[in-house]
Amino acid sequence: MGETGAVTPARKAPLDHYLPPKGVADELLRPDGTLRPVWKPMIEHLAGRNPDQVNQDFARGDLYLQDAGVYYRQYTGDESALRDWPLSHIPVIIGETEWSKLAEGIAQRAELLERTMADLYGPATLVKRGILPPQLVARNPEWLRPMVGIKPRSDHYLHFLAFEIGRSPDGSWLVLGDRTQAPSGAGFALENRMATLRVFNDLYQETNVHRLAAFFRTFRDRLTQLRGPEQGQVAILTPGQNTDTYFEHAYIARYLGFLLLESEDLVSVDGKLMVRTISGLEPVSVLWRRLDSRFADPLELDESSALGTPGMVGTLRSGAVTMLNCLGSGVLEARALMAFMPRISEALMGERLKLPNIATWWCGQASERAYVGENLERMMIGPALSTQLPFEIDSSTALGGRFRDNARGPVRDWLDKNGGALVGQQAVTLSTTPAMIDGKLMPRPMVVRVFAARTKDGWTVMPGGYARIGRTEDPTALAMQSGGSVADVWVVSDAPVSTETLSGQQPGPFIRRMPGRLPARAADNLFWLGRYVERADFTARTLRAYHLRLEDNGGTPMPVFDQLGRYLEGRGLYLAEPLPDLFLNLLERARGCASKVRDRFSDDGWYALDELEGAARDLAGAVDHGDATGRALSQLLRKLAGFAGLVNDNMFRFSGWRFMSMGRALERGVQISDLLAVFSASGAAQGSLDAALEIGDSVMTHRRRYSVETNRNTVVDLLALDPENPRSVIYQAGVLLDQQAKLPRPGKSSQLTEVGRRILRVHTDLSVATPEVLDSAALAKLADDLQAVSDAIHTQYMG
Repeated sequence: MGETGAVTPARKAPLDHYLPPKGVADELLRPDGTLRPVWKPMIEHLAGRNPDQVNQDFARGDLYLQDAGVYYRQYTGDESALRDWPLSHIPVIIGETEWSKLAEGIAQRAELLERTMADLYGPATLVKRGILPPQLVARNPEWLRPMVGIKPRSDHYLHFLAFEIGRSPDGSWLVLGDRTQAPSGAGFALENRMATLRVFNDLYQETNVHRLAAFFRTFRDRLTQLRGPEQGQVAILTPGQNTDTYFEHAYIARYLGFLLLESEDLVSVDGKLMVRTISGLEPVSVLWRRLDSRFADPLELDESSALGTPGMVGTLRSGAVTMLNCLGSGVLEARALMAFMPRISEALMGERLKLPNIATWWCGQASERAYVGENLERMMIGPALSTQLPFEIDSSTALGGRFRDNARGPVRDWLDKNGGALVGQQAVTLSTTPAMIDGKLMPRPMVVRVFAARTKDGWTVMPGGYARIGRTEDPTALAMQSGGSVADVWVVSDAPVSTETLSGQQPGPFIRRMPGRLPARAADNLFWLGRYVERADFTARTLRAYHLRLEDNGGTPMPVFDQLGRYLEGRGLYLAEPLPDLFLNLLERARGCASKVRDRFSDDGWYALDELEGAARDLAGAVDHGDATGRALSQLLRKLAGFAGLVNDNMFRFSGWRFMSMGRALERGVQISDLLAVFSASGAAQGSLDAALEIGDSVMTHRRRYSVETNRNTVVDLLALDPENPRSVIYQAGVLLDQQAKLPRPGKSSQLTEVGRRILRVHTDLSVATPEVLDSAALAKLADDLQAVSDAIHTQYMG
């Protein structure tokens, strides 16, 4: 390939079917049809690989995303479902020189939005001077009157922004939208990069692609600096796992080492924002908000909000917390505001916009002179708006519609009734970029989302971002909800680039950071994750014992078989289906608890649990009663053991791991106590003791440990009183005693807490007991005492 970018015949194959639409800018090809130089390494790479190799490369990226559990939530009517992340494997490639100019424009726009926000919630000079129409601000539901006059603690309203940009037909870049409320996508950009690395590992190393880690490290360090003298927590506030970007919230929190909180974790106390932790209330100094402003405080903003924290506005008013971005910043996302950005830039910064907007119009009330054009019926509008207006519109042109002449009366009436807020925006013909479609490179429309973060030295722009790629040539089908996909954005240099990591080179002495405080809600979910997993394990073992005996029975009445059936159905496990719904629900609940603490859970652990639940649901509809179900349950038990092994071997021994371990131990103790109360009872069916040993996974141990045949005392001794048996009740009490002693105590007191006293009492009673005294009544009481321990744990640490 020559310096002009022309493709040699030997390397032409990837571009054989690549034909951008006429009159549209293309990221890969220049207007004269020659290859843009920054794309040369990529095209040569693809030309040197056969279709099977390319498919294998793409599969590595897809497998990474699957293993990492990257997903988005797709909404259909009132329902939603999790979907695999739709990666478009070919990145968008932009040269460093072009990107540098873009970054200058983005940084300027970020500062302009900061000054605009400061004016709207401060002196309001833009309205007073007639630069902004008052109704554009006052009638915007995102302009929050309670926030007027509140000075941000950090002296800045905005700290993290996103911008939608697109290339116009003449090749220049335009801002299509500002994202100031709770910008999403930065975490997904990171995951796109990780997946694309798997696809093009060698090429990535050779192509001088700018890394993303330094951007996040600088921003993380800035948030840490904003904690102030009280050195409170830095946290990310999420609406919860049902939002479509929850995965990203958890990913960013884990990547940066910040707490991930929901509003219920927070409480306002004497004008300070506090987080409920297992150690009590701890101050929050910096809160990165991923929740829409109006939902943040039901006391002063939206009283119907179930997502907010009462008193949140008061903590901002008192200057106790720095919020990113300040409440009320959603007002800056108004499409109408874009029509005034050039004038605002001149007024507040004395500069022209370096990066222009998409062309936008605003019309005031019908009784006033229109801000742009007096003839409303001739105003251009975008296709999205045309579906919202209650009068006839001609949408026959590609750039938008025109009001018909006969709409003049309805237009005026509608404007008068609705406050005159009518916005028009030019429909932009987006540039195209390569996407691999059915093994061929095809041009598809795209927009790029870029990110800007405030640091101590001003605004910095991420050297990359992510692109939304159209499913078809239709530029309106960009959203993932419409079948669109996403791609990494590579900013490439002609010279080698820095290979910085998130940790960077920190000056000064080595410091070992201790894990942050554990929020009470996270502790609760980890505790119940342990309980649900262990309950599922015990249930699977009991169901397996039933189905194996069903197979062995061959239709002959068998007392222990009937007793197992009664025992299972008494616990709500109805046996009409081989794998009852309650068993499947236990796995679903476990996965639900894990999903609420994704920031504290390893990818391997999450994937193992996700795979376990999926496998159980697949098997539920594919096996019959008897041996087939028994073998299926053995398969699921191995997966449960794999999950337990991953968690036990890989999780850091912080408080969260201790709560999960305590949940498992407590549940195992309850289940074994309950099992023995029934199956070792006087008059229990023949074979009950053998069934108890099988369910308690102690058959081989019993054979080795006792020289006599199975009897009630040996079984109770092994499953209840043997401290060396990891399945015994006393062993679980020992785990509870050990782990609870390592948890924080109120006021750092050396005295036993109520939880500690209850556990010690159970452990002591078991230590001095003999099999003879542990009759069915005593075993049932033991199960109740362990349940009381669970209640005490909740009261002390999560209440």
